Amino acid sequence: MSRAVSVCLLKGGIGKSTTSINLARELAHRDNDVLLVDLDPNGHTTTGLGFGEEFYSEAHLGDVLLDDAELEPQELILKTDFEIDLLPSNDRIEQVESDLGGVMMGSARLKQRVVDPLLGDEYDYVVVDCPAARGKLNDNALYATQNMVLPMRPESGALSGLEKTVKRLIQPAREHFDLEILAVVPTDLRDRIDHERPSRRLIEALVSKQNIASKIPNFGYVDPSFFEAIDDGSWDDDLPKPGIRHRSAIDASIREHMPLRDYDSSCDQLECYDELAQIVETGEVDR
Repeated sequence: MSRAVSVCLLKGGIGKSTTSINLARELAHRDNDVLLVDLDPNGHTTTGLGFGEEFYSEAHLGDVLLDDAELEPQELILKTDFEIDLLPSNDRIEQVESDLGGVMMGSARLKQRVVDPLLGDEYDYVVVDCPAARGKLNDNALYATQNMVLPMRPESGALSGLEKTVKRLIQPAREHFDLEILAVVPTDLRDRIDHERPSRRLIEALVSKQNIASKIPNFGYVDPSFFEAIDDGSWDDDLPKPGIRHRSAIDASIREHMPLRDYDSSCDQLECYDELAQIVETGEVDR
């Protein structure tokens, strides 16, 4: 079954581009045809795959989405060396967002002109890296994909970013169309979770909310009773290490402009990205 998914959270620096790149790569590794769409004005996914010059190209997404569109999406799509195709961001995409506010059905253009024509025919999956701010680009992404993956890094503002995303994006969108959260993904965790540190605070907050806990992949989930057992001293088993753990190879892969699998195929965190790809394939977390 073909599916489109937005990687989204209303907070910057939370791991959206890294998650988008590696999710798309693992879907491709599982023998799927994958298009990665970069809607973030920062262009981290585009530059993170080595297309820095293309970020400043004359042709851009507005040439596909706006009323005076002159291009088909295939004319902008770039082939990568990593079994995925890329529809790149551009340094003028913020102007495109502004222009979308003045056109008929401006929130439906990505669906009408990119996702619907390509999904199922040319691509099995479309992964969209979203901006960190609310606006027409995010509206387009959510309407076009109607599925979300929410990455969460254990840092100040992550939980408030999740709350803002729910209140400002998800709830308003659900008044008009079905929008599914496929996964909430704790990422870049470094600390032990038996100490009162950012990693514990993030995981404990997520698993304590039933509607969110069911969306946490197995690699990021611990039973809430674990924290009670840790605090009362009754836990006598190995400590779990939930979430996508911080690895220098993940940071280095971005600096080297490639997905993790192509930089270091032995990295133990590839298992997490593979499970995330399975969730996108099946449409749900299988606990």
